[in-house]
Amino acid sequence: MEKNFILAGFGGQGILLAGTILANAFMLEGKNVTWYPCYGAEMRGGTVNCEIVVSDSEVSSVHKQDTDYALVLNQQSFDKFVHRVKSGGTIVSNSSLVAESRPRSDIKYVFAPMTQIANDLGNSKVANMAALGVLASVCDVVSKEYLAKGFEKVMSGKKKELLPLNIKALELGYGILTQAK
Repeated sequence: MEKNFILAGFGGQGILLAGTILANAFMLEGKNVTWYPCYGAEMRGGTVNCEIVVSDSEVSSVHKQDTDYALVLNQQSFDKFVHRVKSGGTIVSNSSLVAESRPRSDIKYVFAPMTQIANDLGNSKVANMAALGVLASVCDVVSKEYLAKGFEKVMSGKKKELLPLNIKALELGYGILTQAK
């Protein structure tokens, strides 16, 4: 089993942190993983994305032409990466900032209000964890429990104080789709 992920948004949304957490969650589950960041020189406000490849065996390569899952937090990223999702793949989008359009009929679309979840918790910076929760709810490759462990592994020092809020955002993101049904 080898699966490819693209996480994308603009600088300041915590895309690289979310990618690092996801990669660590995969490693904690005993899987092989690569993580490849890409960002513009402008950083905050500029385009940021990372690619993650996870496999039960050795990872064949880092940069893939197509992806199984795209997690996008803004409209620009949706427009850029919807065409990189494999036929039968899934794009998970932040409906707080992405219009609910479906330009292709061969992929699955998941829209969830990730920024709204974070704002409801009083901190817009946890939208990335809400996004990981939504991703975990539609993807059988990683669990929310390992994502929480990945967050704990990545964050250290005073930042560990942010764990409860981030876990809450993760859980709300994970449960948002079942609440909508």
